[in-house]
Amino acid sequence: MPSSPEDTTDHADPSGSPESLILHTTDNGVSWITLNRPEAMNAVTWDQRERVITLLAGASADPAVRAVVLTATGRGFCAGADLRGAPSAGDRVPGDVARTIRLGAQRLIAAVLDCEKPVLAAVNGTAAGIGAHLAFACDLVLAAESAKFIEVFVRRGLVPDGGGAYLLPRLIGPQRAKELMFFGDALPAAEAERLGLVNRTVPDEELAATARAWAQRLAEGPTRALALTKQLVNASLDADRATAFAAEAMAQEINMTTRDANEGVASFVERRAPKYRGI
Repeated sequence: MPSSPEDTTDHADPSGSPESLILHTTDNGVSWITLNRPEAMNAVTWDQRERVITLLAGASADPAVRAVVLTATGRGFCAGADLRGAPSAGDRVPGDVARTIRLGAQRLIAAVLDCEKPVLAAVNGTAAGIGAHLAFACDLVLAAESAKFIEVFVRRGLVPDGGGAYLLPRLIGPQRAKELMFFGDALPAAEAERLGLVNRTVPDEELAATARAWAQRLAEGPTRALALTKQLVNASLDADRATAFAAEAMAQEINMTTRDANEGVASFVERRAPKYRGI
């Protein structure tokens, strides 16, 4: 059986370089990462996954990048993982499956969660398996009205991977998470918004413009404060109150050393709009 087959349909072999299959541009402080394999509903290969991870790490380290958008071309956001093209490891030995998951799907989701810039998903179509988890790991999720989310694993007799059983209960509670994972039914974008998996559902033709507007607002914000806020919120889900309060106090201490925090306070005192520079 495949090691991490969120999507097991028979796709055409991927062609082109990772750079052509994962497009990347930076515009006005926003890093746009676009899955570009529409003929396969943007099922991701090993090489594509590695490029996305590298781009997210690069966004964290680049002061010129102040927000990230993850989106895709065609009718699908991401139909899951296509493991053809992964390095061959020879005959399978005990531990190979767990190792593949740790080094593959889990690294991809962790790269989104750990990115030091806010990450916005603009879900243009079907997001299935690891594709759904890729969206749910983002800090904000916009979805086209035609988009849908599918916990496809149960349809293949598989356990969810890519952090699904970690992400979904924290977003919508264990009962709803089990319903989605036990039945594997397609969840329309509007219902995903009602459940809290999506921030906003918009008409298909407005998705790109709305994503650009949201991303620009993020890019014009106090970047380090947003990074620390993201870290606090994500960590709070696993922390007791004392730990969360201590982390909050330390984040405030760190943030007050930034130029943007001082600019925010000064602009308030001077009754003017702040001009944040991301530092």
